[in-house]
Amino acid sequence: MKKNNDWLDHSYDTNNIKSCITKIKEQFGQQFSDSQSIREQHTHTMTIHKSELPDGVLFADTKEDVAKAVKICNQYGCPIIPFAVGSSFEGHLNAPFGGLSIDINNMNKIIEVYHEDLSVVVQPGVTREDLNTHLRDTGLFFPIDPGANASLGGMASTRASGTNAVRYGTMKDNVISIEAVMANGEIIKTSNRAKKSSAGYDLTRLMVGSEGTLGIITEITLKLHGIPEKIAGGRVSFPNVKDAADAVIMTIQSGIPVARIELLDKNQVKSCNNYSKLDLPEEPMLLVEFHGSESSVKEQSELFGEIASDNSGKDYIWTADNDERNKLWKARHDAYWANMSFRPGTEMYATDVCVPISKLSECIVETIEDLEKNNIVGPLAGHAGDGNFHVSLMIDTNKKEELSKLDPFLDRLSERAIRMEGTCTGEHGIGQGKRKYMYKELGNTVDFMKDIKKAFDPNLIMNPGKLFI
Repeated sequence: MKKNNDWLDHSYDTNNIKSCITKIKEQFGQQFSDSQSIREQHTHTMTIHKSELPDGVLFADTKEDVAKAVKICNQYGCPIIPFAVGSSFEGHLNAPFGGLSIDINNMNKIIEVYHEDLSVVVQPGVTREDLNTHLRDTGLFFPIDPGANASLGGMASTRASGTNAVRYGTMKDNVISIEAVMANGEIIKTSNRAKKSSAGYDLTRLMVGSEGTLGIITEITLKLHGIPEKIAGGRVSFPNVKDAADAVIMTIQSGIPVARIELLDKNQVKSCNNYSKLDLPEEPMLLVEFHGSESSVKEQSELFGEIASDNSGKDYIWTADNDERNKLWKARHDAYWANMSFRPGTEMYATDVCVPISKLSECIVETIEDLEKNNIVGPLAGHAGDGNFHVSLMIDTNKKEELSKLDPFLDRLSERAIRMEGTCTGEHGIGQGKRKYMYKELGNTVDFMKDIKKAFDPNLIMNPGKLFI
């Protein structure tokens, strides 16, 4: 029996996969499991994508474990799916053709902090919170903060970002070098620790965002940043989402070096209130944060307040008190869990798009109108400073009428962003869920991506069924 990978008319021989899994089990003993519960755990996804189980799971302790397993899988043509924390939104962890899930959570060492160089070398299983806890007394921090406490390997694989992206960039801006096991089992390093290089192809950037389709990351060198002298944050409410989005656009275009600027619609504010026991005004809202010296933070906060006021903002409150500021941002970071309980009895599908900042207001307004017109419950929140926003669709999957609205809305949202010269995904990645938008967004560029995939992975074993249709 063979399972087809349609985009290349490639097939995976189930007998070969079975033989490979037997070989892996023999070679790794207790590091391997094929129990039903373990396999199910390694396909769990934070969306409504149907789980597709691997044939077995390897708990890798070292890069040598990964390399040995990959060589065996390549010999048998057995699919490989990398797994870390499991915070995927687009089915990245599923095994549509079966195969081996390689769990790298035990590879969680912080190898070296280079204080003078503002860099650190970590294994892929280290989470962002683990890293910043380790750095707490050094005066340094790693700024990329997606809502989930994701692994740094997963964050690099999906080109993650988060609330700080408007000031500090995304993972692609903060990864210096990557060590990875490639499809033939060889270990490569994409560059040394220098902050820049013109030596050949930029394989670092190629690996960042490749979603495990080219190789398995085993080590990452990251940029660090100094903890700011002063941090202040605040909130301001608006009568409607358009005014809030216009305030964001004006703030960015005015050159105010805001560290974070997050937009929440009224449903998202209500959701955060319910979950985090807050009493925020249930109107569209901006959350902002400024980093710098005491005087610069004060100046930035005041300038933002003027812009907010010019766009009908009201009740602007800002504080440098850490406890108050952290309480507010904790609520924002818990928005996912808040939305999970926002409409009991439903399942949540979280999606995101990103557009040029000049198109942010238009795109958000059209999206909210779309939700209201089609009677879809979908709290909206955005890393608005870089044009990225998320919609959490609350769908009663037992009701055909509601379920039938999901795909058409997702199509309209992605096509809207692409029409505005944006992207179908700002930070969630493509995975399985957004493959059909790739050609709409990038055209024949996708064919060149496929050529790269075939060159790096001729047997198509690395996380197949992702990125491409």
